[in-house]
Amino acid sequence: MGDMSNSDFYAKNQRNEDNHAAGFGCSVMELRSLMELRGTEAVVKLQEDYTGVEGLCKRLKTSPTEGLAGAQTDLDKRREIYGKNLIPPKKPKTFLQLVWEALQDVTLIILEIAALISLGLSFYHPPGESGGESCATGKGGVEDEGEADAGWIEGAAILLSVVCVVLVTAFNDWSKEKQFRGLQSRIEQEQKFQVVRGSQVIQLPVSDIVVGDIAQIKYGDLLPADGVLIQGNDLKIDESSLTGESDHVKKCADMDPMLLSGTHVMEGSGRMVVTAVGVNSQTGIIFTLLGAGTEEEEKIEKKVKKQDGAAAMEMQPLKSAEGGESDEKEKKKRVHGSKKEKSVLQGKLTKLAVQIGKAGLLMSAITVIILVLYFAIDNFVLQKQPWMPECTPIYVQYFVKFFIIGVTVLVVAVPEGLPLAVTISLAYSVKKMMKDNNLVRHLDACETMGNATAICSDKTGTLTTNRMTAVQCYMGDVHYREIPDPGALSPKLLDLLVNSISLNSAYTTKILPPDKEGGLPKQVGNKTECGLLGLVLDLKRDYQPIRNQIPEEKLYKVYTFNSSRKSMSTVIKLSDGNFRMYSKGASEIVLKKCNHILNEVGEPRVFRPRDKDEMVKKVIEPMACEGLRTICVAYRDFSGDPEPNWDDETSILNNLTAICVVGIEDPVRPEVPDAILKCQRAGITVRMVTGDNINTARAIAIKCGIIHPGEDFLCIDGKEFNRRIRNEKGEVEQERMDKVWPKLRVLARSSPTDKHTLVKGIIDSTIADQRQVVAVTGDGTNDGPALKKADVGFAMGIAGTDVAKEASDIILTDDNFSSIVKAVMWGRNVYDSISKFLQFQLTVNVVAVIVAFTGACITQDSPLKAVQMLWVNLIMDTFASLALATEPPTESLLMRKPYGRNKPLISSTMTKNILGHGVFQLIIIFTLLFVGEKIFDIDSGRDAPLNSPPSEHYTIIFNTFVMMQLFNEINARKIHGERNVFDGIFRNPIFCSIVFGTFAMQIVIVQFGGKPFSCQPLNLEKWMWCVFLGLGELVWGQVIATIPNSRLRFLRRAGQLTRKDELPEEDANEDNEEIDHAERELRRGQILWFRGLNRIQTQIDVVNTFKSGTSFQGAGALRRQSSTTSQTQDVTNVSSPSHVSLSNALSSPTSTTAATAPSTTGQC
Repeated sequence: MGDMSNSDFYAKNQRNEDNHAAGFGCSVMELRSLMELRGTEAVVKLQEDYTGVEGLCKRLKTSPTEGLAGAQTDLDKRREIYGKNLIPPKKPKTFLQLVWEALQDVTLIILEIAALISLGLSFYHPPGESGGESCATGKGGVEDEGEADAGWIEGAAILLSVVCVVLVTAFNDWSKEKQFRGLQSRIEQEQKFQVVRGSQVIQLPVSDIVVGDIAQIKYGDLLPADGVLIQGNDLKIDESSLTGESDHVKKCADMDPMLLSGTHVMEGSGRMVVTAVGVNSQTGIIFTLLGAGTEEEEKIEKKVKKQDGAAAMEMQPLKSAEGGESDEKEKKKRVHGSKKEKSVLQGKLTKLAVQIGKAGLLMSAITVIILVLYFAIDNFVLQKQPWMPECTPIYVQYFVKFFIIGVTVLVVAVPEGLPLAVTISLAYSVKKMMKDNNLVRHLDACETMGNATAICSDKTGTLTTNRMTAVQCYMGDVHYREIPDPGALSPKLLDLLVNSISLNSAYTTKILPPDKEGGLPKQVGNKTECGLLGLVLDLKRDYQPIRNQIPEEKLYKVYTFNSSRKSMSTVIKLSDGNFRMYSKGASEIVLKKCNHILNEVGEPRVFRPRDKDEMVKKVIEPMACEGLRTICVAYRDFSGDPEPNWDDETSILNNLTAICVVGIEDPVRPEVPDAILKCQRAGITVRMVTGDNINTARAIAIKCGIIHPGEDFLCIDGKEFNRRIRNEKGEVEQERMDKVWPKLRVLARSSPTDKHTLVKGIIDSTIADQRQVVAVTGDGTNDGPALKKADVGFAMGIAGTDVAKEASDIILTDDNFSSIVKAVMWGRNVYDSISKFLQFQLTVNVVAVIVAFTGACITQDSPLKAVQMLWVNLIMDTFASLALATEPPTESLLMRKPYGRNKPLISSTMTKNILGHGVFQLIIIFTLLFVGEKIFDIDSGRDAPLNSPPSEHYTIIFNTFVMMQLFNEINARKIHGERNVFDGIFRNPIFCSIVFGTFAMQIVIVQFGGKPFSCQPLNLEKWMWCVFLGLGELVWGQVIATIPNSRLRFLRRAGQLTRKDELPEEDANEDNEEIDHAERELRRGQILWFRGLNRIQTQIDVVNTFKSGTSFQGAGALRRQSSTTSQTQDVTNVSSPSHVSLSNALSSPTSTTAATAPSTTGQC
């Protein structure tokens, strides 16, 4: 695959060919060609060229057990020869490119052209002395010579305003891009990997890994580089991101030792030597082929098409995770990928914006038509003037002026600040959420979280502290309520127990001395195993000498823990040639496989089924009811002659002898009960989905406050859950599911499939009036499907596997449930911020459009001039979106129910405010327009001729209008009809500075703006009047607040997302062209913000790598490598075929775990 004409690339590496001289035994190209082999081919090549993995390690000057020494000079040399472990990201757009993009705006282009025409025509003077007067009369008589010369100013001022708008837009885009890059690199730094250096296991950032490093791999890892397996236990890899094959590939050192970057470890553990990093790894080669940039991607697509069929087929799986899909479908998906993921808010906004856009277009067209007709009829019909050829440019100048007024009405009508407000609000929230331990990977997840109605949470580590301690045990026929003194136990039993725990656990799991004096010992690795190792230490024994005696490579066979086994077993060879297998796992599952148990002297006695039942009743259930996790430790001896068939798992993992049952405590996090109470108050149902025993789960659920004794709720295990929701054929039925989920609070002993089924069932349910919005937490590799299916997937930052993080929308950097509550708060805040902005924006739009329209019809000229409108547009759109979108959230947001998917975007309170303030402003403006000159005793500004100087009259109108907007901006801070609009205003410095800044700018414009802004300086008294009229807005706001909403049933549905439009996003047909009717209208009207709305989605793909959908998956470092291709599955819709097959595979009955506890309803 590497030899796809990549000449420049090879040229670079050619100089490395003679790096044998540099002291290493193999060159980059040799290692690259080695990594292209698979299976037995690779084993043969390794054996022939390198005499096996050991030989390869020798040539790379590394030790398979101790790793690299870690000397800086050696590491630098390796980076120089073999490259760094990162893929260079795509260059960000320059500021000029962003300016050019902002200039592509249709409305701005129209304005620029109109302004240029106006500018050109203003220099034309018709021949003859009185030419100007005889051509056409706007009312108001003749203009002075000097003023005619100033005609060019308006055109120039419009051009200047356009430049301002463009620069502001470009700057916003640029700062956003910068922010996303920062976030991107933060996500990349998050991924660390375990590497052996100088015999020590250390965690390294992925970008620091070099060729020759010995990496430790375990379940759930996303491999950061290519490598060759040195030793592995039960290792299974998901290579679908590279090959498109969904089956897991078994890896072992003597059959298929090749491990590739970007693939996922689904089971087992092992060690590998790193052979290729960065652009030389398999994923890196693909990246280079795809050019990480779209231009090259297109070139390569052409090249691939030219190549013969075989090569084209070989490339295919890299493009699409489903294998042989056609290019067109792929491209179509790429185009519409972002559409599908449209969030609730974006859906509502698109619809609303289309409605406003249509209205604006209509109003501006009517304005232009009326002005032109009025002018023509007045001049050529009523005054019977002939059309004189030399006057044509003057007429045209009038028409251009009318056209500019029309376009300006459109500019003000279209809320292009909406997408900006959404983006600013989301970007601001994302930044702040980082401080609240939420690392947001998909922007819209933040807003969706505000609508969440259900949270399905894991237990361990999320609700509990994930610090396991053994507190009770049952051994030698005695139930110890606390850890016994080692002297009380028989030495034989103690030895068996200590050996079993020390050897039958991952060697990466350790207990280290505390960081601070007097602190708790540090637990590293699997926390349940840490609890058991803690038991060994409590029994005054040490596990390390035992591990040193039998190092990891001497373990004969390891059956790693997985969700279907629910146990882990390790086989060792004894000195006499026989075998001993140590086993540990969920107590009710392991006890079922035991037929002996050790007595008080450490001798096995028969363990009958009735003994098992008694043990469950007397030992396991009491422990579980106290919220303890129960683990059974057992062993079995095998004869070495003949050697057992280790692949026959069912017969091997049977006839065990139980050593002891340990009760491990994992205390509830202190802040969780309070967080859950907040969720319940906020109308969010919290459900616990756990793999633990049902009694343990119920006890923890009561401690957390998920269930309260005496309530009507369901606590069931996976077995009972499947019995209730599946029909005779074993298929899940939505009807049955609808009977279970509303009352379900705890699902115990559940498999990842059950979790996925539950989430899907709740999302697809239609029994409630609102479709449920479900958030899910997950940490395991198998949680991937559930995380992806959920509306918002939370992955654990500490305990979570890379696979889970890859599938999630938000990463909880502290694994804490209370951080989810913060996410809900921020999500609701985003929604409210957008609503505040809308309330403010629509009032301005309605008033400005009506004033311009009516003014134009009655006085043949808009009271608000084009440049003034553009200034109003700037403060209303850009500044207001900044001011209102950055309001910090308050606890009060959690005191109401979620909005849900079908609630109109503009509530009845908002409609009341918009109409109320609109009416107030229109009354004031029209009063000033028609009788203002009498009130203030000034010259009337109405009926002024073309290019006449600015009048005080119109300046007062403009100034009052802006003052009313400023004070209404304060009103807009509250959208639920609260009276105190100043509440918490100083907590938002951005808001205060924007309001004061706008006020200061307005003073400058009025006093010194002169001709370009059509302003005449005002004296203090007139200023006071303008401010006084503006202040009236605040008083009027209180009046509106007293009107009850029940009177206003009309206008309630603006911006509502109806059931019909909603179409469950996931089930939308794959190839269905998803540009809905509304958007087609939009495209036809080519309205200003159209690009803006999509910009929200497109800007997120800042580092727009191959097929990168709406997530921050860039090419910044190898962490993202896998995303190149695995994302084909991730981002294309959740209903893509590969996903369906995955869920089908998962939902096979075999994987439902056995569970013994009966279902219970609301009791403990």
